[in-house]
Amino acid sequence: MRLTIATAFVFGLSVSQAFAGTVSVPMDEVRTVTFPRPVATVYMGNSTIADVNLIDSRHAFVLGKVFGTTNLIALDSSGHEVSNVYVAVPETRGSTVTVFHGVQQVTMSCGGPRCNVSPVPGDAGYKDRIGDVEAHHELGAKQAQ
Repeated sequence: MRLTIATAFVFGLSVSQAFAGTVSVPMDEVRTVTFPRPVATVYMGNSTIADVNLIDSRHAFVLGKVFGTTNLIALDSSGHEVSNVYVAVPETRGSTVTVFHGVQQVTMSCGGPRCNVSPVPGDAGYKDRIGDVEAHHELGAKQAQ
């Protein structure tokens, strides 16, 4: 245990980051991420799944966009890695249903009386549907301005 905690501090991680390693952000919600030391650059591995906005040198907002997992990397001003954590975007308010039609599948998120298509890799037309999801989020961002 001491070796693990010491290793975490050597690499600039807090103990909670070293052991947790995952930020869970429900779809269409935001979480604040705190870095153990100042960062200059943040990058989300797959910006279709989640987005990141730097608040200041120690904090960032992570927005869950669609179901899935990716990672967030933060670098200091010298380009050294400060943090590399997994980001998971689950749907916690409803159920996920996968419909199979022959060899094709479509994944849907159901909450209340209706279900909406929630594409995941492997779904029929995944690439086309992801474009629709991105357009939806861009429209929402434009309306918020």
